[in-house]
Amino acid sequence: MSEEVAIPDLNPALELDCRGMNCPLPILKTKKAIGEIEVGEILKMVATDPGAVADMAAFSRRTGHVLEQQSEGDGEYVFFFRRAK
Repeated sequence: MSEEVAIPDLNPALELDCRGMNCPLPILKTKKAIGEIEVGEILKMVATDPGAVADMAAFSRRTGHVLEQQSEGDGEYVFFFRRAK
């Protein structure tokens, strides 16, 4: 298991559990959840679908929301997005 380093700046306003979901559900749920937080706040999303790595990078590029950090360990992929607009 990889250790997740707590970065105070990345304290999530909302956490989204997408474990067990396959594309496109993690993308759709992330899009909805990021709309529920304020601009500048952080959304933490956890997924188990390996395709989420490429999907979340594309989501960030397409939407402008900043992918601040991502990590992988024990078959889980963790993403921290900062809402941009």
